[in-house]
Amino acid sequence: MSITSLLGDKQRFDVKPGETTMKAVVTMANGGYEQLNYTDVPMPKPLAGEVLVQVLAAGVNNTEINTRLGWYSSKVTQGTDALDENDEEKSCAAEELDGGWNEQTPFPFIQGTDCCGRIVAVGEGVDPARIGERILIRSCIRKDSWNSLENIWMASDFDGAFAQYVKITASEAFAVECDWSDAELGTIPCAYGTAENMVHRAGVSKGEHVLVTGASGGVGSAVVQLAKRRGAEVTAVVGKNKMDVLKDIGADRVIERDSDLVEVLGEKSVDVVIDNVAGDGFTQMSVVMKRGGRYASSGAIAGPIVTLDMRNFYLKDLTFIGCTAWDEPVFPNLVSYIERGEIRPMLAQTYPLKEIIKAQKDFSEKKHVGKIVLLPPEQTEAQQTYIAKLNR
Repeated sequence: MSITSLLGDKQRFDVKPGETTMKAVVTMANGGYEQLNYTDVPMPKPLAGEVLVQVLAAGVNNTEINTRLGWYSSKVTQGTDALDENDEEKSCAAEELDGGWNEQTPFPFIQGTDCCGRIVAVGEGVDPARIGERILIRSCIRKDSWNSLENIWMASDFDGAFAQYVKITASEAFAVECDWSDAELGTIPCAYGTAENMVHRAGVSKGEHVLVTGASGGVGSAVVQLAKRRGAEVTAVVGKNKMDVLKDIGADRVIERDSDLVEVLGEKSVDVVIDNVAGDGFTQMSVVMKRGGRYASSGAIAGPIVTLDMRNFYLKDLTFIGCTAWDEPVFPNLVSYIERGEIRPMLAQTYPLKEIIKAQKDFSEKKHVGKIVLLPPEQTEAQQTYIAKLNR
């Protein structure tokens, strides 16, 4: 499951005579939508300690688009949307080998960071009683130990869920018991896991004032719910046509995007900023933070290069927290919130997996609130036979 092993196995999607296949979207290289190839690939086989999961629903996230575009490259200075429209900088990013989360992306590979699925087979050493469980896959894996921040991500460092099946280490597949639909559960892993990790890392507590930017997206809308669950007072920043929806999910105050935050909120008015937008609005965020305030981020959709007055940082004893590696309690806590009915899904729309290009284009237009989810095709008879042989 390492990057090195994937990079050394370029032929793993070649179908040999007699092999059982599945439908998958293979991302061929850095670039535009032309790099998304909906095709037949060999069915995965679970190794020792792994489970084979039938993908029931897979959410669409910024990270899949960023990885395809090579946005994580140090050569990129713009937000995702701007890069997608800038052929010169997109070409420059594609030529680099540092465009992925862990430098080089293992092309060709299958993306899809979110997975709601069902365990259909297990590898050696895994309890066969797990077959049949409906599960969510933890997207972020601490590959060494919980004492190390080194991490790998499904669909950025190894094959993900834009397919009919995916295999994963058994400990990363969490059984969930609830009445949500598969598509609703498909909104959870990446967005809500990222949101809960930021809320957890920032230590959000009852009565604190939390400012959430990009609050209509999958991560932002999740942060609003998760901060409210902890008893915080939440101010959400969104586009004008989405303000009512944010009030419906619990935001105490909603501010229109591009408003002057200092003018609306006042200086030193916010305990915690949870921001995945960055860009030009970053400077105002440090001004509205109280002395001892905390700033948590796991993205920069408006642009990664920001301006900071260092005096705001050190004179106010601010803490800045980068939140890529998930902490151990994050995902188990999320599952428990779902099962206790403490959060709700934000499902905007579903598409068949084969319509991934349309889904990603609609996602990038940012007209929706919450998550867009892809639904793979139904299981075939040949796949059922293959799975039955695995379970003998």
